[in-house]
Amino acid sequence: MKRLVLVSLLLASAMASAVVVRHDVSDSAYLVAETELPALVDLPHEGHGVLIAPQWVLTAAHSTQWHPITEVMLNGSCLKVEQVFVHPGYKQLPEGLAERDPEGAIDFLAGLDDIALIKLAEPVSGVSPVGLYGEQAEIGTTVVLFGKGATGNGKSGQLAGSNRTQLRRAENVISAVEERALIYTFDSGPGARPLEGMLGNGDSGGPVLLDNSGRWELVGLARGRLSTSPPGFYGQQSHQVRVSYYLPWIRATMGGTGS
Repeated sequence: MKRLVLVSLLLASAMASAVVVRHDVSDSAYLVAETELPALVDLPHEGHGVLIAPQWVLTAAHSTQWHPITEVMLNGSCLKVEQVFVHPGYKQLPEGLAERDPEGAIDFLAGLDDIALIKLAEPVSGVSPVGLYGEQAEIGTTVVLFGKGATGNGKSGQLAGSNRTQLRRAENVISAVEERALIYTFDSGPGARPLEGMLGNGDSGGPVLLDNSGRWELVGLARGRLSTSPPGFYGQQSHQVRVSYYLPWIRATMGGTGS
């Protein structure tokens, strides 16, 4: 019974995100001011999105399911939401599946189209939207992760506590791709990035970014791990929503205008 309860909790937490850092680098090296990424959107209570057009925010579908999304925070302003568009390929995990068949539950989560668009009531001015990466050449790319959720380090794992803390920025390298997902590993030692990190609990829907000559491009969205093991340890893989795969749906949903 204890294992079944643990599996259920871990599957729920696997679909979330924040920044877990190296144990041998000061946490202060990862902390950044919120002005570092003005296009980062805070959803109610926890979870993120990214401004990709003046009236549109891209996020993970599951992060829209916890609380009604009637308003969001962007660059210190509270903005009203007109409508939330969840991808038709997103479904809730069937009740009891995690307890009956943990591996089946992981397979179910892996096959979801975990992406949503939020249309704001009014266009935003004064904040530049983040561009969308669409080349489908992500393997080997160094990406930047942003999150305000729970933290921890790769030696001790993710810490228990609040899922909304300070903004952190970390790096990783995309090591594999699937049709719907980008995958990276939380490395340690000589093979790790100087500010190596991974996403944990609390900021689902946040950005996985590529720095293209000083301009941010959105490569992925924080989705989390697909695993029943405790989160935040070195060697773990993280699966992120692959934005390039969803460009046709994003453009069609926005009406092809980007306005």
